Amino acid sequence: MTTIALKVEVPVACFRQSRAREYVETYPVPPPSTVYGMLLSMIGEMNRYRHCGTQLAIALLSEPKKSTVIRKFHRFKKLDIHDPSNIKPDYQELLTNIEFVVWIIAGTDKSKPTLPERLHFALTNPASINRFGGLCLGESRDLVNSVSFFSEKYEGESFEWLVQNEEGLLTLPYWVDHVGSQGTRWQRYMLQKSLGRQPPELSWTVIQTA
Repeated sequence: MTTIALKVEVPVACFRQSRAREYVETYPVPPPSTVYGMLLSMIGEMNRYRHCGTQLAIALLSEPKKSTVIRKFHRFKKLDIHDPSNIKPDYQELLTNIEFVVWIIAGTDKSKPTLPERLHFALTNPASINRFGGLCLGESRDLVNSVSFFSEKYEGESFEWLVQNEEGLLTLPYWVDHVGSQGTRWQRYMLQKSLGRQPPELSWTVIQTA
């Protein structure tokens, strides 16, 4: 198996914009790097380099609703982690009722089995997967409600595809450097409505470090 399509449902999530500071804005769609991390978590893979070369295509099935909440954030300004000045209330945007489909192809993934093969095995043999913690999309609080094979019932419907476009207004990470930001890789996108189940050519993002 070289290709798999999965439907993902998440009740509440925040895809924090990389440059957000006091006011924590969210991207309107999960970035490819976030979706890739969720897929690795689903199969219990802790080495995020294992399936580099995999390609993802993401499409929204519905438009999530945006709201704003106030919550506590930890920003460590003093060495003592319990110092009250390290905790500050700030506003955060949330998305609710997130439904999207992610297509995964092996691409140049040299691992055996490939990521699509491991995902198919995880869904058909869930008891065999060795993993820990809840399955999240982004923050550990943002639990995934369900992941399932994409149904044929959506045949002929239109989707909001995340497509690469140099003039697009969305600049999203497809690889994140968790130690600093020098190694983070970005791509510009736009959301484009299109009919059919097959991802448009420009919707494919290669997960790679360079």
